[in-house]
Amino acid sequence: MESRIFLIGFMGSGKTTQGSALARKLGYRFVDMDRLIEERAGMSIPEIFSEQGEEAFRKWECDLLMELCRIDCLVVSTGGGAPCHDDMIGIMNEHGCTIYLRLSPRALRERLVHSKTERPLLGDRTEDELLDFIEKLLAEREAYYLKARYTVDGTNLQTDRLVRLIREDL
Repeated sequence: MESRIFLIGFMGSGKTTQGSALARKLGYRFVDMDRLIEERAGMSIPEIFSEQGEEAFRKWECDLLMELCRIDCLVVSTGGGAPCHDDMIGIMNEHGCTIYLRLSPRALRERLVHSKTERPLLGDRTEDELLDFIEKLLAEREAYYLKARYTVDGTNLQTDRLVRLIREDL
């Protein structure tokens, strides 16, 4: 079985929820890259972007990914944009099993509208503006996401399906 599993996808696709459940079922450690970056930086992702810029944030991401690629028995929830920069999707594919949790823009909007998680990228958009934003950003990112080893429908996804997928990959 792969010793590293990387969950990728748009914000709200369920990477953190599925990742932590998957890690428990496999007996693996779980890492949410965004949360770990915030912890190490001592500031939130929006603060990193504001105070240090996107380039600094992407360096944090890349450095952390390289570190995680040396740890076995790990499930990683990446940031939504991580696979799209510095060939990070290539690095993830080389060092583990990548799974894209795919949802339609409308399903993502529904999840994000009802999410309790602070997502500064979304701002104060109306539901129609939010759908427009998701469609545009997803169109930019989808080519990277589709480089994952597996693409699974994230709608009503059961963690056991991911476990079976990973075990069948042997």
